[in-house]
Amino acid sequence: MFLAVALVAAIATPASAGERIKPVGGPLNVFAASSLTEAFAAIGEKFERKNPDADITFNFSSSSTLATQIEQGAPADVFASADVRTMDRLVAGGQVPEGGGRGGDVPVFARNRLAIAVALGNPKKIKTLADTLDGRVTLVLCAPEVPCGKYAMQAYENAGLTVPQVPTGASAKDTLAKVSLGEADAAVVYVTDVEAASGDVDGVKIPDRDNVNALYPISPIVNSPNERGGKAFIIYVQSKAGQRILRRFGFLEP
Repeated sequence: MFLAVALVAAIATPASAGERIKPVGGPLNVFAASSLTEAFAAIGEKFERKNPDADITFNFSSSSTLATQIEQGAPADVFASADVRTMDRLVAGGQVPEGGGRGGDVPVFARNRLAIAVALGNPKKIKTLADTLDGRVTLVLCAPEVPCGKYAMQAYENAGLTVPQVPTGASAKDTLAKVSLGEADAAVVYVTDVEAASGDVDGVKIPDRDNVNALYPISPIVNSPNERGGKAFIIYVQSKAGQRILRRFGFLEP
């Protein structure tokens, strides 16, 4: 059975317990989409302050790469994906429990949107998705198997545009870096990545009619080495404190 996704009630149940859970300890391996890098680093710091005996190691990469690592037996306690489809894949494979281990729906803890990352000062005067397909513009997108690549193609489709073959990046961060390093003129990545790279790139808004909702589910891993610590981390992510941090880094409520 593929998992259903909660858009409303996912936060309400665990959030109220977030500040009351007993401290946890030990190594904690959190596999998370690269777009969560800055926000989860901040959440991890707060979590370790509340749980001094806990030692979090983050593995940030594309959701599809992380899923493959988990399928191959990598020691993960928590998986936070940038899309539901990749989490579905692990539910189907038995690596993630249905309902995130609590029954009901696997929680979506945040949403994201897309933006066009451009070189500082926007020298190519890019204003729309159509502008990124101009022959004068070097466009880079996330690889098609990566969530941000799938979302980008959906946005172009929403705008009635056909994208030719273009260079790709292995993750949202890798794709954005090609713009900041001058290897590309534009990239379609997450709003949060553009905000995190402020000073290195500029951002161009994608209209709501063309944009997409990127949903971020989170779950413990079956037979996790630190099951209690993983569940505690998930509760903290969904708590009011965790949600405030996510909002600060540009993520939207689920």
